[in-house]
Amino acid sequence: MTKTTPSALSRLPEGWRVLRTWGPASFVTHALLERPDGTQVEWNSRRHRKALGLRGSEARRQRRQERWGGRPSAMSWWMGALFGLGAICFAVGSVPIYFDNIDPGFLAGTFFVGSILFTSAGYLQFHETVHAPDSVLPGSPAQHGLRALIGWRPRRIDWWAALIQLVGTVMFNVSTFAATRSDLSLDQSRHLIWAPDIGGSICFLVASWLAYAEVNRGILPRSDRSTGWRIAVLNLGGSVAFGAAAIGARYVGSAGDPANVSLVNLGTFVGAVGFLVGAALLPVESAKDASPSGGRVASPG
Repeated sequence: MTKTTPSALSRLPEGWRVLRTWGPASFVTHALLERPDGTQVEWNSRRHRKALGLRGSEARRQRRQERWGGRPSAMSWWMGALFGLGAICFAVGSVPIYFDNIDPGFLAGTFFVGSILFTSAGYLQFHETVHAPDSVLPGSPAQHGLRALIGWRPRRIDWWAALIQLVGTVMFNVSTFAATRSDLSLDQSRHLIWAPDIGGSICFLVASWLAYAEVNRGILPRSDRSTGWRIAVLNLGGSVAFGAAAIGARYVGSAGDPANVSLVNLGTFVGAVGFLVGAALLPVESAKDASPSGGRVASPG
């Protein structure tokens, strides 16, 4: 069923037509387009914001023929490095030999540094989303003016995913910074550590689900064999593990100790590894999944 033309496709090149669109709920994440010469190409929102180009309609044959399209983009390197380093901080901090033998203040600082790195990467991700090209062609300019400054694009699912994840990283900043203090009462710990930790985990889970829905056609897993799909799955799995760790970290009793230290460490470690592998694949995606023309489709005529 054809949906209303999405805002990302509001500026089609002259002579182009939208044949069909797909996407969860009212969002449009994929579209089949026809150029003036009659050839068909596929647009999808993840490839669009990452300037990876349009795919030919003969998707299966093209995927078998695709090779590395070029060098990784600078944005993918920066996001991958920041997400990866942040994930390493969380993974190292949850390893028992580190957790049991490091000064609590230094241990808490490790998680706080990791959360700052996550926030930096989350901001770059949001920046990439709001500054995506304003037309289907990746070489077209991004939006300018007040709307671009505010970054208001509520009709796009990737905008919601990036925004919610950024909010989640800020909540982790609050919880991990509060954990560096040793003078908190039990009630303060619940409000400044556990509550934002739960909130951040929920944000990560929602954002990861939206990012997964962006690349997955339908409810059941349906891989398009792209690196972006694998990244979305890894991040979703990592968010589930972080959520399990947040539940295990409930503060109970007069000592305010985590309810389940083993679950906290295991969930944090597994979640961090998921985000680490996903981060490592970001530069791979920008090089491998780019169209052979360097992420651009020639203008008609």
